[in-house]
Amino acid sequence: MINETLQKAFNEQINKEFYSEYLYLAMKIYFQEQNLQGFVNWFDVQVQEEHAHAMGMFNYLNERGGSIKLEAIEKPVVEGDCPLTIFEHVLRHEEFVTSRINALMDVAEEVRDRAALSFLDWYLKEQVEEEASVSGVLATLRLIGDDKKALLMLDKDLAARTFVQPVIG
Repeated sequence: MINETLQKAFNEQINKEFYSEYLYLAMKIYFQEQNLQGFVNWFDVQVQEEHAHAMGMFNYLNERGGSIKLEAIEKPVVEGDCPLTIFEHVLRHEEFVTSRINALMDVAEEVRDRAALSFLDWYLKEQVEEEASVSGVLATLRLIGDDKKALLMLDKDLAARTFVQPVIG
């Protein structure tokens, strides 16, 4: 049976992962309205990844005999009015998620739950990859500036991204 404090922390993180899915869905809508289908694809993959992350924790908590408590998901607010500012928001959000994974790991350390720490190690590595991926797109957007042709080339590149079901834990 999982420690009650850790169970509560996992439930909070599950909610944050579902919020991330919801936030990226809202960002996907923005890019649909701009007819940037490569960006739409990038966010579609991101939505699927966040759902997989939430379900990974959901399943882990269930396997450990924990009680899953789903809470309301906050309405997402998309900050930004162009691809650059939206991706700046994405990076801030991913950094926030990393801080929350670290806080969850802190709880696991406090209650001396090595199984949870081992499980969460995958999420920490995933966050490093997430931040690097977003930083790469952001660097390209900064380089592009107001060049619409370059933006369309990036859009075409982002269309090639595919979702790969992660093996979590």
